[in-house]
Amino acid sequence: MKDLIYHNNVYELRKGQNISQEKMASDLGISRRSISKIEKGDQNLSLEMAYRIAAYFEKLIPEVFPLMEEHLPSLAEMREQIPQ
Repeated sequence: MKDLIYHNNVYELRKGQNISQEKMASDLGISRRSISKIEKGDQNLSLEMAYRIAAYFEKLIPEVFPLMEEHLPSLAEMREQIPQ
């Protein structure tokens, strides 16, 4: 099965609203380093954190973290992963 890959729009959204990493980190209760890693795609996010970041920008999760469709598994590949 292919890995699910996403491009995230956190950097673009943050810069577009003129918000510093420090401010965003403080508002979300996480470190500035975590914001940097999230923006670079170097940190796996929990669903809760993805939701909190999306809500921070008043967006839906897929608007902030869109999956790249070419990396989505096919229905056949997903069925292969279901235990019999």
